[in-house]
Amino acid sequence: METSPTLILSDEDISIKIKRISLQILETCLEDKVIIIAGIYKNGALLAERISAQLKQLTDTEIVLATVTLDKKNPLHSVQVSIEPSLYKNKSVILVDDVLNTGSTLIFAAKHFLDVPLKQFKTAVLVDRNHKKYPIKADFKGISLSTSLNERVEVDFSSPSKAELI
Repeated sequence: METSPTLILSDEDISIKIKRISLQILETCLEDKVIIIAGIYKNGALLAERISAQLKQLTDTEIVLATVTLDKKNPLHSVQVSIEPSLYKNKSVILVDDVLNTGSTLIFAAKHFLDVPLKQFKTAVLVDRNHKKYPIKADFKGISLSTSLNERVEVDFSSPSKAELI
């Protein structure tokens, strides 16, 4: 028997969560002249775009948007970032993904940034599922969700955006 998806976050809920995450980022990076928002392709990058746009409405601080690309099935292969390391060296970097499941995607993407000295490194996710296999946490999160391992969370950033438990 197939069950229909359960709506976790509506478009309005997601907008509210993004604003709250953005405010928390600003509080953490209060003295920074530049903040790097690096989203993991694909949905993390879409979330990063929305966080970046929100930050630009809230502050005059320079916000640099980057996309992180990695093979989620084989994350030990190369991780690529759309901006040069010199642009994030000694800066505050916020790594963004839509859902934190086991932590493997986030930790392998984070590992890439640790090759460069940073002012600080933080993570932001829309949904934290609490099923981590790796010692990584979300510093900024929209919602924490306890789910069973056979359930999955899907975030759809098309209009209207939504997050569903499937």
